[in-house]
Amino acid sequence: MTTRSIPHLIIGFGKAGKTLAADLAKHGESVILVEQSAAMYGGTCINIGCIPSKLLLVEGEKSARLTDKSAAFQAAMQRREQLTSALRAANYNKLTTIPGVEILTGTARFLSPNVVEVSTEDGACQIEAERIYINTGARPATLALEGADDKRIYDSTGLLQLDSLPARLVIVGGGYISLEFACMYAAFGTEVTILEQGDTFLAREDRDVAEAMLAMLADRGVKVILQVETKRFISAEEAVTVVTSQGEYAAEAVLVAIGRRPNVEALHLEAAGVQLTPRGFIQTDEYLRAAPNIWAMGDVAGSPQFTYVSLDDYRIVRDQILGEGKRTTKDRLLLPTSVFTTPALAQVGMTETMAAASGRPYEVKRLQTAAIPKAKVLGETHGLLKAIVDTETGLILGATLFCPEAHELINLLKLAMDHQIPAEALRTQIFTHPTIAEALNDLFAPN
Repeated sequence: MTTRSIPHLIIGFGKAGKTLAADLAKHGESVILVEQSAAMYGGTCINIGCIPSKLLLVEGEKSARLTDKSAAFQAAMQRREQLTSALRAANYNKLTTIPGVEILTGTARFLSPNVVEVSTEDGACQIEAERIYINTGARPATLALEGADDKRIYDSTGLLQLDSLPARLVIVGGGYISLEFACMYAAFGTEVTILEQGDTFLAREDRDVAEAMLAMLADRGVKVILQVETKRFISAEEAVTVVTSQGEYAAEAVLVAIGRRPNVEALHLEAAGVQLTPRGFIQTDEYLRAAPNIWAMGDVAGSPQFTYVSLDDYRIVRDQILGEGKRTTKDRLLLPTSVFTTPALAQVGMTETMAAASGRPYEVKRLQTAAIPKAKVLGETHGLLKAIVDTETGLILGATLFCPEAHELINLLKLAMDHQIPAEALRTQIFTHPTIAEALNDLFAPN
């Protein structure tokens, strides 16, 4: 078996890994990037995550004007495949055209803290690297229940690749991924039922926000059942039945959306002296260092599972290799999030519940989405906008937006919070009309 020496070895072609590879090479460094599957060049986001799911959400909304939903669904799936294939090729070609970057398609496992064995179709080789970066991501968790091997039971990856539109979809799990898929398939005309084990819908959200989400789902024909324990699955020729503590639910497709697990098993991390957290993610310090010469980035490091956080992980590691080494995970004081339901749900900073528990003086600003002219133009009047404002300083402590274009507007509020721009400035800001952004004038008006 041949042994090669290299300054930098990156395991995983995700957002952080591919960006770091390009950056290092452009600074004259030699890099080998290992990706287990050619179908995952570019990472989760462009192949089986953000991009295909958002495309199908858009295509689903377009299908509302069409009578043949099945044909619209198949056309949307074809467009998804075309887009992801093009992005995958673009990501691969972008790196391979940079002098100093080499891509190996194979499985990596540690032999020691500095040596990794990579097994490819052409055989195995050993790579000795001065620095190693792990960016292997995460995968959907599974249910170890009777009948769970039925081919009509999918994870999120599988449900993005169906050949035909199911008449009925049952979703096991009531989290944010579930909500996106519920909106997606409901838009195509599928009858959707969400089975949530807990007794509180969207427990992390304020109750008025959760109730507004429930109202939107009900308007789209989506049923949400709480306090449901999934016990087993029964296969039949025409459908698969989900047997639960609250009855049986038959469907042509079942989505299991109960969280994600880190991709660490094949790495043999014990040989590198890398430790795992109690939840199975790679244990790192605030600089994302897992061992003296090893870093972990993205989902596998237990970072919040968003592409933009993986990109920030790259910035943290990059600063240690090519910068001043000052940036850490502690610099991420505010993290905006968006759930691409219809309309979107976006949040940054404190919720009302968090503010009440903080002991700080605050007031709650509220505005119903139905009061926004642009929302009426779009025909999306479900939801509300909420902001938490410190009554002593006038600064914005947090915001929750459940309205059209919330995923865009939340970035403006984060910017205001980062730079301590008071709520009063947004109340008097001149915005274009008609836009969702101009609703901030009314949201921050005196109570």
